[in-house]
Amino acid sequence: MPMPQPKPAPEAPRAWQRMLSGRRLDLLDPSPLDIEIADIAHGLSRVARWNGQTTGAHAFSVAQHSLEVERLCVTLAPNWPARWRLAALLHDAPEYVIGDMISPFKAALGLDYKAFEAKLESAVHLRFGLPAALPADVKAGIKRADVICAYFEAVQLAGFSEREAKRYFGAPPRGVALRLAPKSTAEVQAAFLARFDTLIEKV
Repeated sequence: MPMPQPKPAPEAPRAWQRMLSGRRLDLLDPSPLDIEIADIAHGLSRVARWNGQTTGAHAFSVAQHSLEVERLCVTLAPNWPARWRLAALLHDAPEYVIGDMISPFKAALGLDYKAFEAKLESAVHLRFGLPAALPADVKAGIKRADVICAYFEAVQLAGFSEREAKRYFGAPPRGVALRLAPKSTAEVQAAFLARFDTLIEKV
């Protein structure tokens, strides 16, 4: 009687994504060499904030949010060098791969998700000449701008009352105001790339 043949080992699940640039990004061990700004701009301009639950003919994209956050950083910290403004523009760059998860879902997933996101963020930073981990004060400044932007998005686009938005995001500083209108994918993608080109030349 023939001996039973051992079953072949199951193939490991695919953990990489092919980008339109042709790069193949390993999601578990991302290399800076596989990160291209064109892929980031393309992806972020197609990822919707608030799970798409916003008013307007277009989704309010992560790319448009990133442009607003970078502008707010300039308002809040006019003396910031270009490298920290570039970091602000790229603060949500990992979402070109993993999408924009709302904060409650991130909290539910826990630290594993944060570690995964941090690896991608570090690779993006290194690719564009930024430190893998930003200084604490810079990270805090970007986070402050991020939260201010979220307040205005909540009130103007996502159906929150001012009272509700203040409860979750705090009141914006006096004298700081945004007027938000979701723009088309093509317009936002071009604006994101143009702003990146301006900043990277100064880094």
